[in-house]
Amino acid sequence: MKQYNYIVIEGNIGAGKTSLARLLADKVNARLILERLNDNPFLQGFYNNPEKHSFSLELSFLAERYHQLNDELQNRDLFKPLTITDYYLMKSLIFSRTNLSEEEFQLYRKIFNIVSNNIIKPDLYVYLHLHLDNLIRNIKNRGRHFEQKIQKEYLVKIQEGYMDFFKQQKDLTIVMIDANDMDFCDKPSDFDKIMEIIFEKDYALGINKVIP
Repeated sequence: MKQYNYIVIEGNIGAGKTSLARLLADKVNARLILERLNDNPFLQGFYNNPEKHSFSLELSFLAERYHQLNDELQNRDLFKPLTITDYYLMKSLIFSRTNLSEEEFQLYRKIFNIVSNNIIKPDLYVYLHLHLDNLIRNIKNRGRHFEQKIQKEYLVKIQEGYMDFFKQQKDLTIVMIDANDMDFCDKPSDFDKIMEIIFEKDYALGINKVIP
């Protein structure tokens, strides 16, 4: 297997990024860093009243993500040299661009630029791509009550935000996996394909699209 120090698993809401990160970390004995999503006190309020709670939500996410990644990535584990996370700090900029007004976003971006310079970049950035209907199905199936009001239009904006971000990256190795016909949680053969894609292939800087 190829040797990495830091891999990010990302995707839209409901793409399965956390599930895959858990499976990969267990398989290769990696250190796992998961976003502390359910601990955010503004999340429920945001889904009920986005205009009122968007700025507070995005600032709190940025602070939490920065502190978690900065603290944990700086402290290496000698027994688990590979770290796998289910988010990257740039996620904050993608979601805030969708959720905030233009004036709020410009202020937010200034704060983001200050804190983001110190964050370690991943060796490999894996993005799970799913069609909107599959995302909505997964969201409903996992049953988080605060997510049930998510509209397809919102998922479209988030997906477009990721695509815009990828197009601007010249120094990240991004592997975009079409996971629409995969069930890596329940089909070992599909998980084996993911393992092969991540650990047995070579990729160039920029976007690398993979259809298993």
